[in-house]
Amino acid sequence: MIDNKITIAVTKGDRIVRQQLELLAKIGIETLEDPGSSRKLVLETTWPGVNVLLLRSSDVATYVEHGIADMGMAGKDVLLEHGEEGYYQPLDLGLGKCRIMVAGLRDEPPLPARLKIATKFVNTAKRYYAEQGVQVDIIKLYGAMELAPLTGLAHRIVDIVETGNTLKANGLVPMEHITDISTRLIVNKTSMKMKYAEVQQIIAALDAVVAEHT
Repeated sequence: MIDNKITIAVTKGDRIVRQQLELLAKIGIETLEDPGSSRKLVLETTWPGVNVLLLRSSDVATYVEHGIADMGMAGKDVLLEHGEEGYYQPLDLGLGKCRIMVAGLRDEPPLPARLKIATKFVNTAKRYYAEQGVQVDIIKLYGAMELAPLTGLAHRIVDIVETGNTLKANGLVPMEHITDISTRLIVNKTSMKMKYAEVQQIIAALDAVVAEHT
């Protein structure tokens, strides 16, 4: 029983929202309506005092940072792009594991000193190459990243890699590992202070469930 109302933001999308809601269900928090059939974006749950918000992945961190949601579940890739100063990250939930990598053509021609990098992870790519001391031009794309080296739009890409099968099918290979990605639990800083007992109750319950599966 939660005495102080808690709002948890989860990520819309068939597979990821199902995984996140299944994790919440394991600690007794289940939505009263099916998010797949309901048009509501705020769902009440079986745990009195806890509501669930359904948001785009890129918006979860924003809602948590500004205190509209007390807690949220978001991929590390999204958090890296958003900036990680506005909230706490107490728990790696272990969902959606993958990697952000640099990839290029399998039969890559000689490259110029200044590379063109296509990615939707602009901030992550900029930080990575700055740390390497390499100057690059970033081209922002939203999808079909593999086409960029194939068509000459960019020399390499920075993208999420799960199995590597999509890269292989398009004549690309992973080249440099940037970081590992998984879904993280994030908590609003004010909520952690003002609703400490309630927030810690949920963190501890999720931690126990995650620990059982690792």
